[in-house]
Amino acid sequence: MPSAFSPVRTALFRLHWALGLTAGLVLALVGATGALMSYEEAVTAFANRDRIQVAAQDRPPLAPSALAARIEAQSPGQRVAALTLSGEPGRSTVQSAVARFARARAGGERPPSVYADPIDGTVLGPVRLEGFFGTVRALHRWLLLPGEGKGWGRTLTGTGAVALLAFLGSGLYLRWPGRHGWRVWLRPNLARPGRARWWSLHAVAGTWLLPVYAVTALSGLWWSYDGYRAGATWLLTGQAPKERSEARPAGRVSEGRSSDGVPAVDTAWAAFAATHSAALATLTLPGPEAAAIRIRWHASDAILRNEATYDARTGAPLGDRRAAEAGLGQRVADNMLEVHRGRFFGAPAALLFCLAALALPGFFATGLTLYALRRRAGRRRAPGRTARPAEASAGG
Repeated sequence: MPSAFSPVRTALFRLHWALGLTAGLVLALVGATGALMSYEEAVTAFANRDRIQVAAQDRPPLAPSALAARIEAQSPGQRVAALTLSGEPGRSTVQSAVARFARARAGGERPPSVYADPIDGTVLGPVRLEGFFGTVRALHRWLLLPGEGKGWGRTLTGTGAVALLAFLGSGLYLRWPGRHGWRVWLRPNLARPGRARWWSLHAVAGTWLLPVYAVTALSGLWWSYDGYRAGATWLLTGQAPKERSEARPAGRVSEGRSSDGVPAVDTAWAAFAATHSAALATLTLPGPEAAAIRIRWHASDAILRNEATYDARTGAPLGDRRAAEAGLGQRVADNMLEVHRGRFFGAPAALLFCLAALALPGFFATGLTLYALRRRAGRRRAPGRTARPAEASAGG
């Protein structure tokens, strides 16, 4: 075991506080915004509780192409890019459809999504809090800096994730169990005065949350560096990641039709509804150059995402990827966002991940307090300086 004054411990200690004074602020901001987004769906549903359901009628829901057309007729100049539809209507009410619009042009603002009655296509109003959470998400991912996902903000948040891993490694080394008993290692001693109290709180909380932060940082790097994502995909699935498709120009929904003249998107949706038990499904309407219609869906009380694809010209099935049938590595790769949020591991873990994100500003504050107290103590010990009575009596 290295001594308390070994060069390695000294270097790691300085690295730890240097990162805390720089990357710590970024991590505090990312943690606070991440906690806000942990329960985005539940908060949004509550804020829109008067719009998420409509009274059931004797008529069946509109086909996707007809529903999109009616929504577009009430939103001039906008094209519906995706529809989120429910597969489980209630007895007296049905779930409202959510229409997401395409961007007007590359890099342009996306119009607010709207709720719509799936039976007659009436637009019920915009999705409340969508803009707020969009800003929070941009702050979380790229700090609201220009360039969005292609600018420096993405690099800075990625650097913050690397710094978090460095915090975990250096902090673990600096308080390796052999240096302290298990009580000091796992139980904070808030009765100690001054700097010792803050150190105990900072170190013990970091020890308990170390696994959560390790998963958070490793999964967060998935969106920061393409090379990391490619390597992680290969390790998890044994395959190279699929190339991202180029952005399609905005336009009307593809005019592909099946052999009986029904729009391909309606044929695909009918085939999907007949063979899948989906609580919620997001249907991506194909643009003029799209080759496939994609439907991402969740089963009842399930977090993991499934995906079915259909030919954009005929509506014929192309693929059906279900999380339950995939290996663990593939499930992780397909649901990395849920891993990052903790929901991949269940509801209790999701709450723990949210609380851990909320604790990041606390780690920054306690680390800054420890740094300030240590600097003050160093000044008191400086040669040739006599401590004032008030300073001598202060803990630290």
